[in-house]
Amino acid sequence: MLPYTSVFIKLLKGPVEYLEKSAWEKLLQYKVELTGFVQQLGLSLVLDEDDGYAYLVHATPEEEEEAGVSWFQRRAFTYDESVLLVLLRDMMAEFEVGEAVSRELIRKRREIKEYAELFFKENPSRVKFLRELDRLIDKAVENGFLDMVENNDTLDEQKYRVRKIIKAKVDSEVLEQFKQQLDAYATERIQHG
Repeated sequence: MLPYTSVFIKLLKGPVEYLEKSAWEKLLQYKVELTGFVQQLGLSLVLDEDDGYAYLVHATPEEEEEAGVSWFQRRAFTYDESVLLVLLRDMMAEFEVGEAVSRELIRKRREIKEYAELFFKENPSRVKFLRELDRLIDKAVENGFLDMVENNDTLDEQKYRVRKIIKAKVDSEVLEQFKQQLDAYATERIQHG
């Protein structure tokens, strides 16, 4: 068995972060060998040592299309799920520009909902609207963009870590374009009450 087999298997399941100490150290130790190995399989290792995450992608999208087979399950996001991801990425950008005392962005569910509220069309029923925001947050957890770090009996007081992998999935160009559209939409909503 190859010394990095366990890391390779973890990477097939999803991103590996620096918080997974054992896997992260092994990944850094064998990154050259692992890179060569995954290239033989038509994959590339994306490694961001500064932000502390790594994941696998197909070496070229064309190869994936030609083969008709993918190593990874594709996820289609709804419009609202995409909006929440962009907003979480925006929160990450603001956090990184600010004077952060921590390496990780931690927010309460309530804070995420308050941040997102302006950008979603409010349902006539406030309860249904807040329930939908909760569903979107749960979906972000399920898709690996949020990680619960503190459970609480009061749902809105639960704390989540915004995972840095979101930076790879929503790059700064996409963030800027989407933000401009959202800002225009929010301005229009405010003007029309």
